[in-house]
Amino acid sequence: MSLSGVLFMAMLIIVPSTILAAETIPMYDKGANTFYINGNIQGLGVTEFMVDTGSGYMTINQNTLDILQEKGEATYVKELTGILANGERKIYPVYRLASIRLGENCVLHNVEAAVFPGNTRHILGLNALKKAGDFTFSFTPPQLRLSDCSKTST
Repeated sequence: MSLSGVLFMAMLIIVPSTILAAETIPMYDKGANTFYINGNIQGLGVTEFMVDTGSGYMTINQNTLDILQEKGEATYVKELTGILANGERKIYPVYRLASIRLGENCVLHNVEAAVFPGNTRHILGLNALKKAGDFTFSFTPPQLRLSDCSKTST
């Protein structure tokens, strides 16, 4: 078989696996044009994430962190100075989560999450979204499409 034939056969094997790695996740609107997806945090279980492309970091709340630490699923990384929507600066601890799942099949490992006090909602920020490659946020129908969930092993 010629070199071009071998390359063509390799492309037939590689391309379908890349296509299969894309994940489309339905979103739902809870009002005020805020969109959520279903997911899972290892050590916590099923949860929902507010999709926020304006947030540089994923966030979890203190109640969730307490549960994850009891189970050894969160490791302290650093402190982060955040600027809130009202311009206020606050310092938040950042923890590395063992893994999260977005939708049914997109598993992200070692995702950093800033921790907000109390029982605030979980936010899916850009640092987590980048781990799944390029993404598309669609309104009609509301869905989040992640282009390459095969990048999730790091």
